[in-house]
Amino acid sequence: MTVTRPARLTGAALAAVLALVPFVWILRDLAALGSPEDLFRYWVGDRFRSGHARSATTLLDPLLCLAAAGTALAALRSRHAAAALAATGAVTLAVRLPGLWTHGTGPLVTALAETALGAGLLLTALTGRRPPAGPDEPAPTRPRTGPAVAAGVLLAAAAVVLLAREIDRAGGLGLRLAVDRYTGGRSVLGAALGVPPGWLAAVLVALHLTAAVSAFAAARHTRPLGLLAGGLLLGTGLAELARLARLHLHYDVVYVRAPELDVPALATAFFCAVAGAAVLALLAGRGVPDASPGPRPAVATPPPPYPRPPGW
Repeated sequence: MTVTRPARLTGAALAAVLALVPFVWILRDLAALGSPEDLFRYWVGDRFRSGHARSATTLLDPLLCLAAAGTALAALRSRHAAAALAATGAVTLAVRLPGLWTHGTGPLVTALAETALGAGLLLTALTGRRPPAGPDEPAPTRPRTGPAVAAGVLLAAAAVVLLAREIDRAGGLGLRLAVDRYTGGRSVLGAALGVPPGWLAAVLVALHLTAAVSAFAAARHTRPLGLLAGGLLLGTGLAELARLARLHLHYDVVYVRAPELDVPALATAFFCAVAGAAVLALLAGRGVPDASPGPRPAVATPPPPYPRPPGW
């Protein structure tokens, strides 16, 4: 399916506003913290910085900002941007739902705005589609079989690894703390715009599995969905690697007892970063164009009658 021009312009406008919302919060955090380095340290979970200023954003916010900006550009450039609009809208809607029961006014308004924009992108992608105008109009290309299968294997493996890691983390908590991990209760300390860690893990697992299934089927929407999943996988993996490196390699904090190296978390973060980069590389290339229809067979004309009638 292709997207009509009014739907493309509407989707581009919605995606641009969706990218602007977290960008404004990031500028606010930069003004409060004073430097991009301090903001990045908060994003990767640094708890050693002195001072009273705190970040309202998390690493998910710049990732969603980049995804929305890329979706806006895709909607302006291509008539086949329905999958990009739907994927960005669905992920934004899913990760911002817990913000609807937050306690702060600013985060609540932000969650309402982003859920409305995400729903608008989904609605635009669904209602703005149209079939190709004719056989000569190009359709969205399918990914190449080899890279698509490889990306599907990596995404499925990442989903299994994240699911196992989340079950292990939630299983070591009590019932109330485990519920708070998914609903964002008061026992979960985080940024104002932060997503509950259990909820975020569930969204990422569902996204990676959906992208893996579409990659195995070589569906036409595989590339935008897989690129979004790969980008989030790469970003979360690098953030966890940076957090663990900061935790065990810093020199400005004296421990009473040094923390033990979390080998499973380190292995999970490294795999997620490598798998995300590989998925981006595998799906970034052009897809396979559909085979052009062959020439129509010539219509055989019947031979003239014999003997020929007068005037033939």
